[in-house]
Amino acid sequence: MRIAVVSPFIDRRHGTERALAELIERLASVYSCEVHLYAQRVADLVLTPAGPSGQASRGSISWHRVPVIPGPQLLRFAAWFVLNRVQRWGRKFDLVLSPGINCADADVVIVHALFRRLVDLGRAASTEEAHPGFLRQLHRRLYYGLLSALERRVYADPGVALAAVSRHTASLLDQYFGRKSVPVVHNGVDTATFSPQACAARRERVRAQYQFPSSDFVLLLIGNDWTTKGIRAVFESMLLLPKLSLRLLVVGSDLREPHVQAATRLGLSERCTWQPWAADVLDYYAAADAYVCPSREDSFSLPVLEAMACGLPAVTSTAAGACELMTDGVDGFVLQDPADANALARILEKLHQNPSLRQSVGAAAATTARTCTWDRNAAAAWQILSAAKSSGRRPA
Repeated sequence: MRIAVVSPFIDRRHGTERALAELIERLASVYSCEVHLYAQRVADLVLTPAGPSGQASRGSISWHRVPVIPGPQLLRFAAWFVLNRVQRWGRKFDLVLSPGINCADADVVIVHALFRRLVDLGRAASTEEAHPGFLRQLHRRLYYGLLSALERRVYADPGVALAAVSRHTASLLDQYFGRKSVPVVHNGVDTATFSPQACAARRERVRAQYQFPSSDFVLLLIGNDWTTKGIRAVFESMLLLPKLSLRLLVVGSDLREPHVQAATRLGLSERCTWQPWAADVLDYYAAADAYVCPSREDSFSLPVLEAMACGLPAVTSTAAGACELMTDGVDGFVLQDPADANALARILEKLHQNPSLRQSVGAAAATTARTCTWDRNAAAAWQILSAAKSSGRRPA
């Protein structure tokens, strides 16, 4: 199969992009596809240079670089949307595959996030939560509004084959766009990289690096939109447990200052450590005692699964797709209400006071994660791609 894959960037440092990189690699190596990447940046993939007319061989991955237009994200995305289509103009593919809203002519879209849902959550957000300045809020509102409009156009089209990374996201596609029975392709995890043994080998070093004494109980939260990830509920749960030596390690590329200010107002600044994305995220899991992400909305939340693979007890919510892989209280904990700080505090208190519970839940989590392979993810995606090609919408 000759496939065009359209995504602004591809690497293994971010959730959606990691999932795409793992899939592309298997489409080429396992299913002998000729994969053509239309992206602005590609990392962590073995590429095969395409010929001057775009020729490539079966089992190859070729990159066609799409220019980057400088400016605010709204302008950059609009330029990307046009330029990736221009670069593909006149070239024949069996299918065009996109992880989300990246083009208007995709045959198959794997939905990792719904911006329509994020817009709704933004409207309902509490005025007490940390927000960026007015201009940043305006820019985000316009950007999300554009993406929501494109979602209405693409996702409501029955001629576009959709797949969702969770049943939660599939239900939202039905709710917002009337797309029923959307197949689910859960993300996977590389258990050769993320494992209890790998974390144990690093734990002493990284705890010393971040100045976490052995008495500290370290909570880890990884993501880009910390408000949506539920950081406010984490703060509130820490306030409810003043006698426990809780520390919060927050990792990601969100605008830090509003959240630092919120932590300072609540008297939590000395109990919070803020770190940027790193190429090697395993250090963060190695430093932690539990993963906590009471998401208000998360199509999947790959760090939850990575934490499970590392043998950490993970706490998430029913609004995160990864909870579908958990049995509450056995291999993780699932909050029915992501804003319920009291329920979160009760779970954290139990984990803090009961090392045997941490060990049993963490061991069960690692066992569950070992069943969630990227090979299984690719096999499910391949079935969807094959069905879309057989439907005959695009000539071979």
